[in-house]
Amino acid sequence: MSNEKSVPSVSVTYAQNGNSTKPNELGMRVMQERAYEKRGEQYLLIKSPPASGKSRALMFIALDKLHNQGVRKAIITVPEKSIGSSFADEPLSKFGFWTDWTVDPKWNLCNAPGSDGGKAEAVGTFLKSEDRILVCPHATFRNAVEKFGIEAFDNCLIAIDEFHHVSANPDNRLGAQLAELLARNQVHVVAMTGSYFRGDAEPVLMPNDEEKFKSVTYTYYEQLNGYKHLKTLDIGYYFYANAYSDDILKVLNPDEKTIIHIPSVNSRESTKDKVREVEHIIEELGEWQGTDPVTGFQLVKTASGRVLKIADLVDDDPSKRDRVSAALKDPSQKNNRDHVDIIIALGMAKEGFDWIWCEHALTVGYRSSLTEVVQIIGRATRDAPGKSRARFTNLIAEPDASEATVAEAVNDMLKAIAASLLMEQVLAPRFNFTPKSKATGPQDGFDYGDDGYQEDKCNVGFNADTGEFQIEIKGLAQPQSKEAERICQEDLNEVIAAFVQDRSSIERGLFDHEMVPQELTQVRLGKIIKEKYPSLTEEDQEAVRQHAVAALNLTQQAKAVLNPNEEAPQSGNTALIDGVRKIALSVLELDIDLIDSINPFGEAYKILAKEMNEERLKQVEAIITGKKVQMTPEEARDLARRALKFKAERNRLPSLTSPDPWERRMAEGVAFLARMKAEAANG
Repeated sequence: MSNEKSVPSVSVTYAQNGNSTKPNELGMRVMQERAYEKRGEQYLLIKSPPASGKSRALMFIALDKLHNQGVRKAIITVPEKSIGSSFADEPLSKFGFWTDWTVDPKWNLCNAPGSDGGKAEAVGTFLKSEDRILVCPHATFRNAVEKFGIEAFDNCLIAIDEFHHVSANPDNRLGAQLAELLARNQVHVVAMTGSYFRGDAEPVLMPNDEEKFKSVTYTYYEQLNGYKHLKTLDIGYYFYANAYSDDILKVLNPDEKTIIHIPSVNSRESTKDKVREVEHIIEELGEWQGTDPVTGFQLVKTASGRVLKIADLVDDDPSKRDRVSAALKDPSQKNNRDHVDIIIALGMAKEGFDWIWCEHALTVGYRSSLTEVVQIIGRATRDAPGKSRARFTNLIAEPDASEATVAEAVNDMLKAIAASLLMEQVLAPRFNFTPKSKATGPQDGFDYGDDGYQEDKCNVGFNADTGEFQIEIKGLAQPQSKEAERICQEDLNEVIAAFVQDRSSIERGLFDHEMVPQELTQVRLGKIIKEKYPSLTEEDQEAVRQHAVAALNLTQQAKAVLNPNEEAPQSGNTALIDGVRKIALSVLELDIDLIDSINPFGEAYKILAKEMNEERLKQVEAIITGKKVQMTPEEARDLARRALKFKAERNRLPSLTSPDPWERRMAEGVAFLARMKAEAANG
């Protein structure tokens, strides 16, 4: 049995240089060493992909704070009890560190029986004891803070794992408590997250609190580039009609180690009978042979005669699910590739779930949380012997215009596409943009191609070790403040996340074929940045906008340049790294005006046109274009401001009869404001 359907995807190929897993003399991998260098900071935020070693990095930092910085206790808090095992005893001295990490079993409250309220009492007992390290669930920590007050935690290290669970929303108790701890300024905090989208729609921290944190950023590219075995990661989506269980075998290869996440029973994609959905998947895979008495895994014989071991984490029977869950966590089987073949889950097997052999993360239905998408993909990005390729597939329902829920279906589809665009951005190398000028020159460590650095053109350099591009762009605005510089260096994906999740932007970018790209790249993105960073000056807001659109469009165009044919290749893949380099090098003069004139969603539409049912695609287009939004006064004012800049550069205002669509659109903005003024004057 093999894939019948090519899945449109972006493929990122890595160098396999082994750097990310190579320890130094203290037993630290690259990310851990980078974090340890900042161990003296009172507030530290570690942003690093799943499987990069954040838990051990915390151990190194916590031990130094306890032994060398006068911190009296370390409290590690995790969102789920199962993740507590990540902070079990580690013989760190065996690998070169000066001491070991040990947690008294009674102070790992993730393993303790009882309610979170009862466990809060245990936290109080720990604070009075001579012991120094405690591990507990988020809920237990929240209850303990409420019970004993924030003063009880003075001079403690509070380490928050899976930090994206925190939010600045006042209703988020842990977020509110963290804000109080920061205001009192008597604790040390290490926050860790594998998500690059802090809280999705809501920020994790308010800007004034976030400024207190020093960041350690370790990118997906650095992580995967430094693996020994995993070389290629594919991201793709596939459309289905009717029930997903009828089409799942078109993207599910039984020969790949796979985690299948079926949709929530409350979602449109669900049949509302999750047990039957699992049974149907099993029936599609082969003939059921019974249940393994030890592990509880379902045994299924395929047409080829192979017996698959399938772990069902959807069954609500606690005795069955607990046995399966325990078998998956069995430490003696961690390095046994043949222990299990397919895992079917609903809400489990996401963050903190460590199955290194997973080659395919197959998710049915869209996920509203980008954080959740990052976590699910992280299940497949572990390095393991014999595992050279991994992939994430999102199985998405085609909107059916005959359904009453068509608006909801279209919205779900757009969100899934947005998530795919974001992941392409996260997996890409890091972009460092500089304006082209006479003063610019080659940067150390960057390869500028066969011809080397050339003074008379915009150059593109690539550092294969760090996965960074150095790209010169004519006319690029540079950030002036430290905050704007930080955003351009650290947070471009945050900006792009807000942009691609903006429904109006993605609808127009995909389906309004008369839309002028600058309306998205300049007007719409400019508005989003003003709302997201209101304290920045207009000059800095424009610099952030230009850097963000350059990063997004270079990544999207990289897919096009390596797949120029109208027909999708059989594999449906593009090598993203080569594509970025090729598109940048193929243009003699990369300038910001050229980049602004590219529709960021153009390549996504091409995939839709190739892979989606033609009639359904036309129906979706008709629905979206039928509610075309008229120009707003705010958009007209923005266009008028850009018209003034146009006039300063060309000594004339934009013309309504110009052959250039962007010039015409600016002129329409000026005319719109003129009509508003005239109407106001006439009463």
